[in-house]
Amino acid sequence: MARRSAIADLLRDSGAITVTEVESRFGVSPMTARRDLAELERQGIARRTHGGAVLPSISAQEDSFAQRVEVATEAKASLAEAAVAMLSPRETIFLDSSSTAYFVARKIVDLGLGVTVITNSLPVMEAVAARETNVNLVGIGGTLRPLTRSYVGPYAIHTVLGHFADRMFLSVKGVTRDGVLTDADELEAEVKRAMIAHAEHAVLLVDESKLATHGRSVMGRLADLSSVLAHGLSEDRLAGLRAAGARVERVNADGTLARSEVA
Repeated sequence: MARRSAIADLLRDSGAITVTEVESRFGVSPMTARRDLAELERQGIARRTHGGAVLPSISAQEDSFAQRVEVATEAKASLAEAAVAMLSPRETIFLDSSSTAYFVARKIVDLGLGVTVITNSLPVMEAVAARETNVNLVGIGGTLRPLTRSYVGPYAIHTVLGHFADRMFLSVKGVTRDGVLTDADELEAEVKRAMIAHAEHAVLLVDESKLATHGRSVMGRLADLSSVLAHGLSEDRLAGLRAAGARVERVNADGTLARSEVA
C-alpha cells in the first residue's frame, strides 16, 4: 500500500512517528493510523510505542528461524514465486538459511521441479526430504546453530566450496543505504559469501523490512550480486538500490515481475 510505504519512508527519515502525525499528514482516522503502524511492525519495519512507532534497533538482534518465518509471509511468498519462475530443470541452486529461501524451497517442492538444491538450512532440508519429488538435495553439514537451524563453520564452508551452482537465492538481515549487505551473525555471513562466490548468478530477495535495519556483520555489497528481486518497495527505495549498483526487478503481489521497471 502506497500510504504505508510513505509512512515507512517518514519513519526512516525521522526515526520516529506519532499516530497524530499519520492522521494529519495522510488524512486518516486514528484507527487507520494505528492499523498502519501495526502492519509496519508486523513487517519488521517499525516498533510500536505508546502513541506511535520508532525504528527498530539500527543493529537489530538476531531472531530465531521460527520468528522470522512468520514475518512478511505474503511478501516472501511473492518473492518465492518470482524466484522459482527463473529456474529451469536440472539447474543447481544454493539456498541460504534465510526464511525467504525456505519459501523458495517449499515452492520448488510444490512444483516438483527437477533441480538440485544445496543448502545449509535444516528447515529447507526437511521441506525437500518430507515429500517424494524429483528434487535432488545436497545438505551442507557443519556446526548447527539452534537459533537459526542452520549449519555453519569450516565444514560448511568446505562443502560449499566443493560445489558450483547455476543460481543462488539469498536474503539478508538488512541492506544499508549505500548498498552494503549485512547479516546478524558472522558465521552465517561467511557461508553466504562462499555461496555467492561459487554461484554463476546470485539473486537477493528483499522486502521492505530489509531496508529498516541491518545486522552486525558485513557480507558484501549489492554490486556483488547478479540481481535483486524486490517486493513492496517505494520508487525512492528502488532507485536507491539501483544507485548502489543493483539490477532490480520489482515483484508484484502475484509473484510476476514489473518488467517495464527493470533497470
